[in-house]
Amino acid sequence: MKLSAISPQRWMLLIALSGIGMLVFGLYLQHVVGLNPCPMCIVQRYALIGVVVLALVGWRLLGKGLAATSLLLTLTAGFGAFTAARQSWLQWYPPEVVNCGRDFYGMVENFPLNRAIPMIFKGSGDCSKIDWTLLGGSIANWSFVCFVVFALLGLWVAVQSHQPAA
Repeated sequence: MKLSAISPQRWMLLIALSGIGMLVFGLYLQHVVGLNPCPMCIVQRYALIGVVVLALVGWRLLGKGLAATSLLLTLTAGFGAFTAARQSWLQWYPPEVVNCGRDFYGMVENFPLNRAIPMIFKGSGDCSKIDWTLLGGSIANWSFVCFVVFALLGLWVAVQSHQPAA
């Protein structure tokens, strides 16, 4: 099957639905299975929410609007992939001294925003812990794969939306 067999708008809808499925699965792991997300997991969730929102907006646009939205989606997915790659690195090469930091909400409640934001992006001992795997990959590994696919599809949609209709 060729990528062009599906319209760019439908690709955006598929990205949005996939992202929603990932968010629902993350909430299932948190609230049903009992896995607490680390600060890097929270950042990846926000990146995924950004991808979903941009994909839903792009789903309804054509031409330059679709191209711009898909490029923003590519950047957002790239940021999510970077965060997931950093967490995967921490899981593969955990720090010698495990320092379990505060959770996301504790940081925001107890520190001013200009101090809390950098703390969120710091990996802690919590971020190097692997609680769940699928086919040998951790949640961060699979998150990285999904973000890269979303970024590549976003880039493809941007290119396709600039080409004249045949």
